[in-house]
Amino acid sequence: MENVYDFTVKASNGEQKSLREYEGKPLLIVNTASKCGLTPQFKGLQELHEKYQDQGLTVLGFPCDQFNKQEFEDINETTEFCQVNYGVSFPIHAKIDVNGDQTDPLFAYLKEQKKGVLSKAIKWNFTKFLVDRNGKVVERFAPTTKPEELEKELTKVL
Repeated sequence: MENVYDFTVKASNGEQKSLREYEGKPLLIVNTASKCGLTPQFKGLQELHEKYQDQGLTVLGFPCDQFNKQEFEDINETTEFCQVNYGVSFPIHAKIDVNGDQTDPLFAYLKEQKKGVLSKAIKWNFTKFLVDRNGKVVERFAPTTKPEELEKELTKVL
């Protein structure tokens, strides 16, 4: 795969969705969780999405249950929770694994492109990957990096 637009992911309704539909647009790809201490970051992610969507930015959420089982079993509960509590309107996809034998191919690629401080592995929920308009991964942000702290890097790809 040459860039993130080459991947297909599973939407929350179970349908396969090509990331080609975002070609030419910057993306912020995040592994999320609904029952985590960092869950309030949904608010900041939604604010970034709203503020920069007219400039092409799309935030893509990928629920993950690998860190202390902090995600609902039913994806409908996840999407409803995000909408009701944080007004999330950006796409939330089907639940995935971001580490291990069942790692989603997109996240395997993201981790290969931008490694963490000590390893490729994703350490926790809300690890964020910034992708430029060419589909190249330009930055990886730690789970504790708040969405509002991303604006300086984000505006470079708009």
